[in-house]
Amino acid sequence: MNVKKHSGELVPFEPNKLRYSLSRSEASEDEVNKVFQRIQPHLYEGITTRELYELAFDLLKNLRDSYAARYSLKKALRDLGPEGFYFEKWIGKVFANVGYSTVTGKTVQGHAVTHEIDVIATKGNAMLAIECKFRNDVDAKISVTTPMYFLSRVKDIKGLSFSFFETARQFTDGWLVTNAYLTADSISFGEYYKLNMLAWDYPTHNNIKHLVDNLELYPITCLTNLNGAEKNLLLKNSCILVRDLVQNPEYLEYLQTNRQQKKRILIEAQELIHSPSADIS
Repeated sequence: MNVKKHSGELVPFEPNKLRYSLSRSEASEDEVNKVFQRIQPHLYEGITTRELYELAFDLLKNLRDSYAARYSLKKALRDLGPEGFYFEKWIGKVFANVGYSTVTGKTVQGHAVTHEIDVIATKGNAMLAIECKFRNDVDAKISVTTPMYFLSRVKDIKGLSFSFFETARQFTDGWLVTNAYLTADSISFGEYYKLNMLAWDYPTHNNIKHLVDNLELYPITCLTNLNGAEKNLLLKNSCILVRDLVQNPEYLEYLQTNRQQKKRILIEAQELIHSPSADIS
Protein backbone atom coordinates (compact mmCIF):
# COMPACT_ATOMS: atom_id res chain seq x y z
CA MET A 1 0.00 0.00 0.00
CA ASN A 2 1.17 3.52 -0.82
CA VAL A 3 0.68 6.77 1.08
CA LYS A 4 0.38 10.15 -0.66
CA LYS A 5 2.66 12.84 0.77
CA HIS A 6 1.78 16.55 0.87
CA SER A 7 3.75 17.02 -2.35
CA GLY A 8 1.62 14.41 -4.14
CA GLU A 9 4.42 11.83 -4.19
CA LEU A 10 3.38 8.25 -3.45
CA VAL A 11 5.60 6.35 -1.02
CA PRO A 12 5.22 2.89 0.56
CA PHE A 13 3.31 2.77 3.83
CA GLU A 14 5.69 1.94 6.70
CA PRO A 15 3.82 0.43 9.67
CA ASN A 16 6.87 0.55 11.95
CA LYS A 17 7.33 4.25 11.23
CA LEU A 18 3.73 4.91 12.23
CA ARG A 19 4.14 2.84 15.40
CA TYR A 20 7.27 4.78 16.31
CA SER A 21 5.57 8.15 15.83
CA LEU A 22 2.68 6.96 18.01
CA SER A 23 5.08 5.79 20.72
CA ARG A 24 6.71 9.24 20.88
CA SER A 25 3.40 10.52 22.27
CA GLU A 26 4.34 8.64 25.48
CA ALA A 27 1.33 6.38 25.11
CA SER A 28 1.99 2.93 26.56
CA GLU A 29 2.84 0.00 24.29
CA ASP A 30 -0.65 -1.38 24.81
CA GLU A 31 -2.23 1.99 23.96
CA VAL A 32 -0.04 2.32 20.85
CA ASN A 33 -1.14 -1.13 19.70
CA LYS A 34 -4.81 -0.27 20.22
CA VAL A 35 -4.49 2.99 18.27
CA PHE A 36 -2.60 1.23 15.48
CA GLN A 37 -5.30 -1.47 15.25
CA ARG A 38 -8.06 1.15 15.10
CA ILE A 39 -6.26 2.96 12.27
CA GLN A 40 -5.87 -0.16 10.11
CA PRO A 41 -9.51 -0.44 8.92
CA HIS A 42 -9.27 3.13 7.59
CA LEU A 43 -6.19 2.51 5.45
CA TYR A 44 -6.55 2.46 1.66
CA GLU A 45 -4.32 2.84 -1.37
CA GLY A 46 -3.24 6.47 -1.70
CA ILE A 47 -4.38 7.63 1.74
CA THR A 48 -2.79 10.99 2.43
CA THR A 49 -0.29 11.61 5.20
CA ARG A 50 -2.67 14.30 6.45
CA GLU A 51 -5.52 11.79 6.81
CA LEU A 52 -3.20 9.42 8.66
CA TYR A 53 -2.08 12.19 10.98
CA GLU A 54 -5.65 13.28 11.74
CA LEU A 55 -6.74 9.69 12.45
CA ALA A 56 -3.84 9.14 14.83
CA PHE A 57 -4.25 12.56 16.46
CA ASP A 58 -7.96 12.04 17.19
CA LEU A 59 -7.41 8.55 18.61
CA LEU A 60 -4.55 9.71 20.83
CA LYS A 61 -6.58 12.70 22.04
CA ASN A 62 -9.39 10.33 23.03
CA LEU A 63 -6.87 8.60 25.30
CA ARG A 64 -5.17 11.71 26.73
CA ASP A 65 -4.81 15.30 25.55
CA SER A 66 -1.07 15.33 26.24
CA TYR A 67 -0.54 12.30 23.96
CA ALA A 68 -2.05 14.22 21.05
CA ALA A 69 -0.09 17.35 22.01
CA ARG A 70 3.25 15.52 21.78
CA TYR A 71 2.20 13.84 18.56
CA SER A 72 1.33 17.23 17.02
CA LEU A 73 4.78 18.78 17.58
CA LYS A 74 5.68 19.14 13.91
CA LYS A 75 2.39 20.89 13.14
CA ALA A 76 2.74 22.98 16.30
CA LEU A 77 6.05 24.35 15.02
CA ARG A 78 4.41 25.30 11.72
CA ASP A 79 1.72 27.08 13.77
CA LEU A 80 4.46 29.46 14.98
CA GLY A 81 4.09 31.14 11.57
CA PRO A 82 3.00 32.29 9.14
CA GLU A 83 6.18 34.36 8.80
CA GLY A 84 8.28 32.67 11.46
CA PHE A 85 8.45 35.56 13.92
CA TYR A 86 7.33 33.36 16.79
CA PHE A 87 9.59 30.54 15.63
CA GLU A 88 12.52 32.89 16.26
CA LYS A 89 11.10 33.69 19.70
CA TRP A 90 10.76 29.98 20.40
CA ILE A 91 14.37 29.28 19.33
CA GLY A 92 15.46 32.08 21.67
CA LYS A 93 13.60 30.29 24.47
CA VAL A 94 15.22 26.97 23.54
CA PHE A 95 18.73 28.41 23.88
CA ALA A 96 17.75 30.32 27.03
CA ASN A 97 16.63 27.07 28.61
CA VAL A 98 20.11 25.58 28.15
CA GLY A 99 21.81 28.50 29.86
CA TYR A 100 22.20 31.22 27.23
CA SER A 101 21.16 34.85 27.46
CA THR A 102 19.25 35.59 24.26
CA VAL A 103 17.85 38.46 22.25
CA THR A 104 16.01 38.36 18.92
CA GLY A 105 15.84 40.50 15.81
CA LYS A 106 19.01 42.59 16.06
CA THR A 107 20.91 44.28 13.21
CA VAL A 108 24.71 44.43 13.22
CA GLN A 109 27.27 45.98 10.88
CA GLY A 110 29.62 43.40 9.39
CA HIS A 111 32.93 43.99 7.61
CA ALA A 112 31.10 44.53 4.33
CA VAL A 113 27.34 44.81 4.90
CA THR A 114 24.71 44.94 7.63
CA HIS A 115 23.02 41.77 8.85
CA GLU A 116 19.79 41.16 10.71
CA ILE A 117 20.49 38.35 13.18
CA ASP A 118 17.40 36.35 14.13
CA VAL A 119 18.69 35.26 17.55
CA ILE A 120 21.86 36.25 19.41
CA ALA A 121 22.81 33.93 22.27
CA THR A 122 25.65 34.37 24.75
CA LYS A 123 27.07 32.13 27.46
CA GLY A 124 30.50 32.52 29.00
CA ASN A 125 32.87 33.65 26.26
CA ALA A 126 30.61 32.32 23.49
CA MET A 127 28.34 34.49 21.36
CA LEU A 128 26.24 32.78 18.70
CA ALA A 129 24.58 34.20 15.60
CA ILE A 130 21.50 32.06 14.99
CA GLU A 131 19.77 32.05 11.61
CA CYS A 132 16.19 30.71 11.71
CA LYS A 133 14.66 29.29 8.54
CA PHE A 134 10.94 28.78 9.08
CA ARG A 135 8.84 26.82 6.60
CA ASN A 136 5.05 26.30 6.42
CA ASP A 137 5.27 23.43 3.92
CA VAL A 138 5.02 19.99 5.56
CA ASP A 139 7.77 18.46 3.39
CA ALA A 140 9.90 21.59 2.88
CA LYS A 141 13.67 21.15 2.55
CA ILE A 142 16.43 23.71 2.97
CA SER A 143 18.64 23.72 -0.13
CA VAL A 144 22.43 23.98 -0.11
CA THR A 145 22.33 27.67 -1.05
CA THR A 146 21.11 28.49 2.47
CA PRO A 147 24.12 27.13 4.43
CA MET A 148 26.39 28.62 1.74
CA TYR A 149 24.83 32.03 2.29
CA PHE A 150 24.87 31.62 6.07
CA LEU A 151 28.58 30.72 6.08
CA SER A 152 29.37 33.98 4.29
CA ARG A 153 27.29 35.94 6.83
CA VAL A 154 29.12 34.40 9.78
CA LYS A 155 32.45 35.18 8.12
CA ASP A 156 31.41 38.82 7.61
CA ILE A 157 30.54 39.41 11.29
CA LYS A 158 33.42 37.51 12.91
CA GLY A 159 36.38 39.48 14.25
CA LEU A 160 34.29 42.53 15.17
CA SER A 161 33.20 43.69 18.62
CA PHE A 162 29.54 44.20 19.44
CA SER A 163 27.90 45.28 22.67
CA PHE A 164 25.24 42.84 23.88
CA PHE A 165 24.12 42.22 27.46
CA GLU A 166 26.28 45.15 28.62
CA THR A 167 29.51 43.53 27.45
CA ALA A 168 31.69 43.96 24.35
CA ARG A 169 31.81 40.59 22.59
CA GLN A 170 32.71 38.99 19.29
CA PHE A 171 30.69 36.32 17.52
CA THR A 172 32.35 32.97 18.12
CA ASP A 173 30.09 30.77 16.04
CA GLY A 174 26.84 30.48 14.14
CA TRP A 175 23.85 28.15 14.09
CA LEU A 176 21.47 27.46 11.22
CA VAL A 177 18.13 26.29 12.60
CA THR A 178 15.00 25.18 10.74
CA ASN A 179 11.72 23.43 11.49
CA ALA A 180 12.02 21.81 8.04
CA TYR A 181 14.39 19.23 6.57
CA LEU A 182 17.87 19.66 5.09
CA THR A 183 18.77 18.35 1.65
CA ALA A 184 21.64 15.88 1.36
CA ASP A 185 23.79 18.61 -0.22
CA SER A 186 23.01 20.97 2.67
CA ILE A 187 24.16 18.35 5.15
CA SER A 188 27.31 17.55 3.17
CA PHE A 189 28.21 21.24 2.87
CA GLY A 190 27.50 21.97 6.52
CA GLU A 191 29.49 19.00 7.76
CA TYR A 192 32.46 19.79 5.53
CA TYR A 193 32.62 23.39 6.76
CA LYS A 194 31.71 22.39 10.34
CA LEU A 195 28.55 24.50 10.46
CA ASN A 196 26.24 24.01 13.41
CA MET A 197 22.90 22.97 11.94
CA LEU A 198 19.67 21.96 13.66
CA ALA A 199 16.64 20.70 11.75
CA TRP A 200 13.51 18.65 12.34
CA ASP A 201 15.45 15.38 11.88
CA TYR A 202 19.10 16.53 11.94
CA PRO A 203 21.44 15.67 13.61
CA THR A 204 20.23 12.09 13.96
CA HIS A 205 20.29 11.90 17.75
CA ASN A 206 20.02 15.56 18.77
CA ASN A 207 17.52 17.07 16.35
CA ILE A 208 14.59 19.35 17.07
CA LYS A 209 12.06 16.61 17.76
CA HIS A 210 14.43 14.89 20.23
CA LEU A 211 15.55 18.17 21.80
CA VAL A 212 11.97 19.27 22.47
CA ASP A 213 10.95 15.93 23.97
CA ASN A 214 14.09 15.56 26.09
CA LEU A 215 14.01 19.12 27.48
CA GLU A 216 10.20 19.51 27.38
CA LEU A 217 10.46 22.73 25.39
CA TYR A 218 7.05 22.37 23.75
CA PRO A 219 5.69 25.48 22.03
CA ILE A 220 2.35 26.72 23.33
CA THR A 221 0.85 25.79 19.95
CA CYS A 222 1.06 22.10 20.96
CA LEU A 223 -1.87 22.39 23.34
CA THR A 224 -4.95 20.71 21.89
CA ASN A 225 -7.43 22.51 24.17
CA LEU A 226 -6.52 25.88 22.66
CA ASN A 227 -8.04 27.10 19.40
CA GLY A 228 -6.04 29.06 16.82
CA ALA A 229 -7.12 32.47 18.07
CA GLU A 230 -6.22 31.58 21.66
CA LYS A 231 -2.79 30.31 20.62
CA ASN A 232 -2.11 33.55 18.76
CA LEU A 233 -3.29 35.61 21.71
CA LEU A 234 -0.91 33.82 24.09
CA LEU A 235 1.98 34.15 21.62
CA LYS A 236 1.33 37.88 21.28
CA ASN A 237 1.56 38.17 25.06
CA SER A 238 4.96 36.39 25.13
CA CYS A 239 3.65 33.02 26.28
CA ILE A 240 5.84 30.97 23.91
CA LEU A 241 6.46 27.71 25.77
CA VAL A 242 3.99 25.40 27.47
CA ARG A 243 6.34 25.74 30.42
CA ASP A 244 5.66 29.52 30.44
CA LEU A 245 1.97 28.81 31.00
CA VAL A 246 2.60 26.24 33.73
CA GLN A 247 4.95 28.58 35.59
CA ASN A 248 2.61 31.56 35.13
CA PRO A 249 -1.04 30.41 34.90
CA GLU A 250 -1.98 34.11 34.89
CA TYR A 251 -1.54 33.94 31.12
CA LEU A 252 -4.92 32.19 31.05
CA GLU A 253 -6.56 35.50 31.99
CA TYR A 254 -5.95 36.67 28.43
CA LEU A 255 -8.39 34.00 27.20
CA GLN A 256 -12.10 34.69 26.94
CA THR A 257 -13.20 31.25 28.13
CA ASN A 258 -14.77 29.75 31.24
CA ARG A 259 -12.94 28.56 34.32
CA GLN A 260 -13.51 24.87 33.55
CA GLN A 261 -11.92 25.19 30.12
CA LYS A 262 -8.98 27.09 31.59
CA LYS A 263 -8.53 24.23 34.03
CA ARG A 264 -8.49 21.69 31.16
CA ILE A 265 -5.85 23.77 29.36
CA LEU A 266 -3.66 23.96 32.46
CA ILE A 267 -4.00 20.22 33.20
CA GLU A 268 -2.95 19.37 29.64
CA ALA A 269 0.02 21.74 29.93
CA GLN A 270 1.08 20.20 33.24
CA GLU A 271 0.82 16.65 31.89
CA LEU A 272 2.80 17.59 28.81
CA ILE A 273 5.84 18.76 30.78
CA HIS A 274 5.36 16.37 33.72
CA SER A 275 4.68 19.20 36.12
CA PRO A 276 2.97 18.61 39.48
CA SER A 277 -0.71 19.44 39.27
CA ALA A 278 -1.87 22.76 40.64
CA ASP A 279 -5.33 24.26 40.47
CA ILE A 280 -6.03 27.70 39.03
CA SER A 281 -7.48 30.43 41.19
